[in-house]
Amino acid sequence: MSAQTFPLSRRLAAEAIGTALLVATVVGSGIMADGLTDDTALALLANTLATGAILVVLITVFGPISGAHFNPVVSLVFALRRELPAASVPAYIAAQILGGIAGTMLAHGMFALPLLQASGTIRSGGAQWLAEVTATFGLVFVILSGVRFRVDAVAWLVGLYITAAYWFTASTSFANPAVAIARSLTHTFSGIRPIDLPGFIVAEVVGALLALMFAGWLLMDARNPDTLTETEPTP
Repeated sequence: MSAQTFPLSRRLAAEAIGTALLVATVVGSGIMADGLTDDTALALLANTLATGAILVVLITVFGPISGAHFNPVVSLVFALRRELPAASVPAYIAAQILGGIAGTMLAHGMFALPLLQASGTIRSGGAQWLAEVTATFGLVFVILSGVRFRVDAVAWLVGLYITAAYWFTASTSFANPAVAIARSLTHTFSGIRPIDLPGFIVAEVVGALLALMFAGWLLMDARNPDTLTETEPTP
């Protein structure tokens, strides 16, 4: 999930395009599902499957270029782990947010809707914020665990986790400030009111930082000699 061999311009392009395609999938599949069925559960299932599938594809394709963060809190976590230069973080976040907004516009354009709308979908309150803390904690922990033990499986781990988290969290697992901002600009199935954004973003940052701290303890980073077991030789 971290990549330094590609020039920053190419990494930013990968982050912007990847986030755009992710949001276009979330918003577009929501519009499609909502138009095809009056069954909310069935529409959510269609939205879920499309989102989980595109995450596997995008992380596999863009991971070797930019790390395939597509998420400001993931970039923040990797910067705090010193696996992404701190100077690159503002550019990564800007690329993710702009890419996400472009993804909303792309989805709207494909379905002949106004390119930008203010969402009216209410997503607020303690239960929603707790759901976002939980969703983001799980996402970041899954990523860090995958990078630690099975880097080749990270794309599938993230895709499957988000597929599950759509259903076990009350918020349907945004877990991503850039995606939340983009979804505030669609008055469709997947939207969120702009006024509800601050609570979601704060919850997502809190969840990410909690996961970073917990993973640092639980996963026993092998680069730290103090965390090695007795059977592991110190380099």
